[in-house]
Amino acid sequence: RLFGLLLASLAAWYLGYFAAAHVPQNTVSIAVLQEIGKKPVLRAPAPRRQKCDHWSPCPPGNFAYRILSGGGKQRRAKICFEDEQLGQGTERQTQSLINIKLPLLSLLIVKATGSSSCVIDSTDHSREMMDFVRNAPEGTLLLMATHDDGSTKLKDDAKKLVEELGSKEIKNIKFRSSWVFIAAKGFQLPDNIQKEKINHSDQKKNRYNGWPAEIQIEGCIPRNLI
Repeated sequence: RLFGLLLASLAAWYLGYFAAAHVPQNTVSIAVLQEIGKKPVLRAPAPRRQKCDHWSPCPPGNFAYRILSGGGKQRRAKICFEDEQLGQGTERQTQSLINIKLPLLSLLIVKATGSSSCVIDSTDHSREMMDFVRNAPEGTLLLMATHDDGSTKLKDDAKKLVEELGSKEIKNIKFRSSWVFIAAKGFQLPDNIQKEKINHSDQKKNRYNGWPAEIQIEGCIPRNLI
């Protein structure tokens, strides 16, 4: 038995030596063998960026928009229309756009035709805002957002005008409330879009020191409505 065990060990050693000496060096490695049998990992392609950073594209024949209120001192209100970024504190002039930047309220007027730009900077801007909205022609979109405080600088008659445009929250705005709103002049907006949103300052819930979190609304508007 001992002789048989020694003979088997010798044979095993010889076979191992023979294999090491004659098997090519580029033989499949153990790591490669371990990979065989593993299921292939399917990687989804990166999602395509949509207008105004929508998750899904607007249907053909629609305008894309997104309105973001300000939040904190460094987070300015932003208004995006058809991938044009506006309402960030600088005068911007593009075709078919009128941008009014008020100290505490961003107001964007989107017209069907024409182009112009107007920047108003006034301690009391209610009258200028009212005149501008009233003079806006039929077939006009109005996109509004607050940054910092949009309550104390707006007179009651200005708030009433915004209320007549369809706002249900303009008279509820408090100090540093985050507020966004979209309205139409001369036509009706679709019922299925969110037209307004508000977030009041609350010291127990504020995201920033003395400031509530920013809020936003977005959607698609058929071009044939304007």
